[in-house]
Amino acid sequence: QVQLVESGGGLVQPGGSLRLSCAASGRTFSIYGMGWFRQAPGKEREFVAAISRSGGSTNYADSVKGRFTISRDNGKNTVYLQMNSLKPEDTAVYYCAAASRSYIGSNGPSYAYWGQGTQVTVSS
Repeated sequence: QVQLVESGGGLVQPGGSLRLSCAASGRTFSIYGMGWFRQAPGKEREFVAAISRSGGSTNYADSVKGRFTISRDNGKNTVYLQMNSLKPEDTAVYYCAAASRSYIGSNGPSYAYWGQGTQVTVSS
């Protein structure tokens, strides 16, 4: 099994920045693609970004392109999401996900492991 623990969420003003972290433990050798999803109140979970095992390939939702950057440190078994120019519509619970195969797409069920989520609130 793989355990994922997110951190770094909080309250930030519009235009501000936050960096989320997701630490993996357990059978980390079985992890390939890793991604971030988010779910706002009353809305469905949506894809945010994903990164390949090597870090050489990334995928972003159109709504965050140019503002968010996903990266990973395999030595620390950690994936990051740097969020800049935050908007109120970015407010959501952000979830880390890990795939057990080479996949960095937007389909949630293709990710085998999920964290518990971290709240991000963008408000003045």
